[in-house]
Amino acid sequence: MTLTLSQLTKRFDGVVALNGVSLRVEPGERVALLGHNGAGKSTLMKIVLGLIPPTSGEIRVAGAVPGSPSARRVTAYLPENVAFHPALTGHEMITHYLRLRGRPVAEAAGLLGRVGLSDAADRRIGTYSKGMRQRVGLAQALIGQPQLLVLDEPTSGLDPVSRREFYSILDNLAAEGAAILLSSHALTEVEARTDRILILSRGNPVAHGTLADLRAGANLPVTLVLTPRNGAISALATALPDARPDGRFLILTVPQGDKLATLARITALPQLADLDVLPPSLEDIYAHHSAQEVAA
Repeated sequence: MTLTLSQLTKRFDGVVALNGVSLRVEPGERVALLGHNGAGKSTLMKIVLGLIPPTSGEIRVAGAVPGSPSARRVTAYLPENVAFHPALTGHEMITHYLRLRGRPVAEAAGLLGRVGLSDAADRRIGTYSKGMRQRVGLAQALIGQPQLLVLDEPTSGLDPVSRREFYSILDNLAAEGAAILLSSHALTEVEARTDRILILSRGNPVAHGTLADLRAGANLPVTLVLTPRNGAISALATALPDARPDGRFLILTVPQGDKLATLARITALPQLADLDVLPPSLEDIYAHHSAQEVAA
């Protein structure tokens, strides 16, 4: 199953919500949409789901038009804030959705087990934490083994453990061949758990690719964290006048093109005990592209 967007544009009463967005999500890929509020992420997802049409451009879900019966059969959606009846149990809620989809109700136990809710299946949803409710939403989204998962801020409000467990489930789904398109403001987890990233700003695609691609495109400096030998911090600072002190460390910022030459030079210094190389984070890259778009 492949999701393909080609030069997608959407206008609302003269306001451009999306402008020339192209994207391809292959089976087994996890692609993240990043952007500030109003950047166009939700508009793009609504078009993928067939809820609104594009103004121009082309989009296909498994070769079909979004919202068509064949596209809907292979697509699942999980919103940021799920809402289920608090008086129903997790098992009853999933059974209800299975009946709506014409699926055997016997599948409920397996779906709840897949998202880690077997032990809570017979508890009322009103007693669930937000993380557990999100898992019910994911179990509902997995009905019928969808080939495309569209997830809008799926870990919003979850604690760190719940976030990690949620992404582990997504990793398993991708390994089984599902294509995953998600939006998130949690840049740290996106950095570690997605294959490619599309950054939108005011409807425009400003960066797209793997994290390595985005780092190369942004050409941001590398940070070196230097640990001096005992009692040698002053001598090391003298040898590296561009470094700034930070407690018992020295911090040196180096342009990408000078990284190797700088490493060769400082690793030969006898005052140096250790060093860490910190490449630009996704947060740094996102801030860089957002600032460029605002300046433009």
